[in-house]
Amino acid sequence: MSDKTADKTDAPARDYSETLFLPQTDFPMRAGLPQREPQILQRWNEIRLYERLREVQKGRTRFVLHDGPPYANGNIHIGHALNKILKDIVVRSQGMLGFDSNYVPGWDCHGLPIEWKIEEEYRAKGKNKDEVPIVEFRRECRAFAEKWIDVQREEFKRLGVEGDWAHPYQTMSYDAEAQIAREIMKFAVSGQLYRGSKPVMWSSVERTALAEAEVEYHEKTSTTIWVKFPIVRTLDVDLEGASVVIWTTTPWTIPANRAIAFGSEIAYGLYRIADAAADNWAKAGDRLIVADKLAADVFAAARVTAYERVKDVLPVMIDRCAHPFRGLPGANGYWDFDVPMLPADYVTDDAGTGFVHTAPGHGADDYNTYVKHKAVFEACGTREVPHTVAPDSSYYPDVPFFAGERIYDDKGKDAGANEAVIRKLVEVGALIARGRLKHQYPHSWRSKGPLIFRNTPQWFIAMDKPLDGEGDTLRQRALHAIRTVEWVPEAGENRITGMIENRPDWVVSRQRAWGVPIAVFVRKGTNEILKDERVNAAIAEAFEKEGADAWYKDDGARFLKAGGYDIADYEKVDDILDVWFDSGSTHAFALEKREDLKVRRKVDGGPDQVMYLEGSDQHRGWFHSSLLESCGTRGRAPYDIVLTHGFVLDEKGQKMSKSLGNVVAPQKVIQESGADILRLWVAASDYSDDLRIGPEILKTFVETYRKLRNTIRWMLGSLAHFHEADRIEPRTMPELERFVLHRLAELDGEMREAYRAFDYKRVVALLNSFMTTDLSAFYFDIRKDALYCDPLSSHVRKSALTVIDQTFRAVATWIAPILAFTAEEAWLARYPQAESVHLETFPAIPSEWRDEALAERWAKIRRVRRVITGALEVERAQKRIGASLEAAPTVFIADAALYEAVQGLDLAEIAITSGIRVERGEGPAEAFRLDEVKGVAVVPALASGRKCARSWKVSPEVGSDPDYPDVTPRDAAALREWDALRTAAE
Repeated sequence: MSDKTADKTDAPARDYSETLFLPQTDFPMRAGLPQREPQILQRWNEIRLYERLREVQKGRTRFVLHDGPPYANGNIHIGHALNKILKDIVVRSQGMLGFDSNYVPGWDCHGLPIEWKIEEEYRAKGKNKDEVPIVEFRRECRAFAEKWIDVQREEFKRLGVEGDWAHPYQTMSYDAEAQIAREIMKFAVSGQLYRGSKPVMWSSVERTALAEAEVEYHEKTSTTIWVKFPIVRTLDVDLEGASVVIWTTTPWTIPANRAIAFGSEIAYGLYRIADAAADNWAKAGDRLIVADKLAADVFAAARVTAYERVKDVLPVMIDRCAHPFRGLPGANGYWDFDVPMLPADYVTDDAGTGFVHTAPGHGADDYNTYVKHKAVFEACGTREVPHTVAPDSSYYPDVPFFAGERIYDDKGKDAGANEAVIRKLVEVGALIARGRLKHQYPHSWRSKGPLIFRNTPQWFIAMDKPLDGEGDTLRQRALHAIRTVEWVPEAGENRITGMIENRPDWVVSRQRAWGVPIAVFVRKGTNEILKDERVNAAIAEAFEKEGADAWYKDDGARFLKAGGYDIADYEKVDDILDVWFDSGSTHAFALEKREDLKVRRKVDGGPDQVMYLEGSDQHRGWFHSSLLESCGTRGRAPYDIVLTHGFVLDEKGQKMSKSLGNVVAPQKVIQESGADILRLWVAASDYSDDLRIGPEILKTFVETYRKLRNTIRWMLGSLAHFHEADRIEPRTMPELERFVLHRLAELDGEMREAYRAFDYKRVVALLNSFMTTDLSAFYFDIRKDALYCDPLSSHVRKSALTVIDQTFRAVATWIAPILAFTAEEAWLARYPQAESVHLETFPAIPSEWRDEALAERWAKIRRVRRVITGALEVERAQKRIGASLEAAPTVFIADAALYEAVQGLDLAEIAITSGIRVERGEGPAEAFRLDEVKGVAVVPALASGRKCARSWKVSPEVGSDPDYPDVTPRDAAALREWDALRTAAE
């Protein structure tokens, strides 16, 4: 052995790691989102990202997502997070699709919840609200709202929501209050606004009327009663001395009864009680009229042991009954009127007695019956809808026997009214039974107290009055407008259509202090609304300068003076507007007034679009009020697209509540995992239905995020070795690279379509599948060898890097609307001099990259690869091999199409083995097979030869290059290039 040979043999093995092109990146594997995201937010602030977006997108077709204003009275919850993140995904993705997509956040600031908080503070301090000047009280309400706007603003920004946070709209800003006043004045001028007295949903806890959107239904146990109304006039002599029996769940409404309704299609009978216990309220000999279908139930409730049916009864033969309290001493004739029998199609024989006690002041159907048969009521002595119950749910002083008795106390608990009425009914012998019933009952969504229907003077916007005295009605306009809107999901159209079709006139007045007043005057004596543009202009101008407080600073004479009117002749209306009218008017002072939000919509012959996006409950809330307000003043919907999402439930599908301990706070999720995890949860969920969230669900999204992040990290690491001069033209690339480019072109269309359709769960599914299955588990897995080990000059290596560069750019922008922070971090890691990924548009992927024939071939190749991979997994599990490079299996292919697909292909490279042999045929019985891939069998075998010290491939060719005796010829070529470059550098 020569000295030279001895030196080579005894020299330590070379460390080849420095010669490998391993991934290099500062993009960390562990995201550290809770710490990293605030840094990114700070950078966005420093580069003025929102302003840069406006500059970059200027001149494009506009897509405006108009923010449904959250209420400024507390920290945000998980429902807020869902809503705002979803909006941000819409805005960012529309911008990347090529639109000028602007987002201006807004806040709802007026209304009872804030007023209630200030009152609570007063009570705690022993202050009396009524002794505080209203302007001072309103000032405190404004300060309260301002505080919570600042809190919520920072919480929304922490979610990664980009918008004009420095200049949001607020319903309490002076310009907004002025425009809201102008909007209600328009309804006044057009004749749609009127003051009427009819029963409305009333909260005795909050002392104000409520709209349908402010009502929720909860189970309540009510007292039920069966009451006799004696017949006083009938065309059937057999019915003289008999009584009609009614049933009600609201005994307190009996003093307000003015009629009885019956069903024309219901069979009724006259029944005589034959026997009853001595202590029964129902007595033997009583003759009672009830629906035949319900007779058994009625007498069972009355504990009647024997009764007989006397004859059929036609209610039309009963002309009039008497109120149970008629003629009572001490009542001063209060109930000395006749109670007419009237037909009504809402009466059924499903429950009760088949007769409906009718109190026009305490029910919508009751009131409508009064309107329809007003002449009959007047003939019976009822000339107007009675007012029996005061704002605190107590009977007015003029109601005999019951004056001062309350239905509910200040906390919404049952008070004494029901029992007082029942005692009096027992006293006069009118009660035959009482019971208890659990049922769904309306409650205030704020105080949670039960509501009553209460007749009270209120301001309404008419739904069915022809506009300007002729033409269509507000209801007709709204129903037409609904059909011009794109509803996402489509079911939203039917939902809001049904609500508009069936809704009563819009109650827009509230008897509170914190809000925009119904800024009109009515003439004393006639109640006629003053319609004078000079007065209206003076009011609006004052509101612009002083806010709506201007209305409460004096008696309003200064406004009337503008039109030459005397305050002595007019009454200033001090009721405030329903807050839904406030928010329903936001299009008027945000979209139409701000230059950055003005659009030329399709209805104007333009290309721009406006979207409203809120929870599904807003079909009866903001979507609803905005539609009515805009249709009433502009004749069209204020939006082109309406997207709705469901509510957030816990992991078991239960509603979240503090008492159950299942509340998921977005602040905690962000603190523990980061906002991008929440954003991924929002995007991946089916927002059209209710969404679930909880610790276990979040764990799955953390894992999904980890896989996506690692794929991005690997691309960034590989691209550290990419130089623009090495870019390869696609037409010269290997088939595998051209297949990946085909997938990019294919995905480009799918991603754009999914984003256009607001189908973000599909976006996530497409990206997740592509990045984990197509890239990590397939393409990257195959190409790691070439990328790490091929020579610098390798065409395959340069082609792969070129494809990874294109892939990274596509993936980073596709994912940016969803993982806003992570995409930005990755983009800046790749392009350190860049401003932001969010200033980009989705890259234009050349359509010529699509190659369906190539894709079809590679689909077959991947099927064959699955069987090989499956066989090697078994070998690994049995410890017969370690890495797949230790194997050189034989692959038998009986399927002609699959066999043809792998011809001319280095299948060992695709399967990541050191060798492979392909034979045609079924293969031996003991070969490995997969049921889902017919016609392919694999017989595993160990590769022959030595293991390459650099690439770890096993090959008989290892050592064939004498200068590099422990590597393959490919690795020797790479080392020769590497050493030459290092020598030249030295």
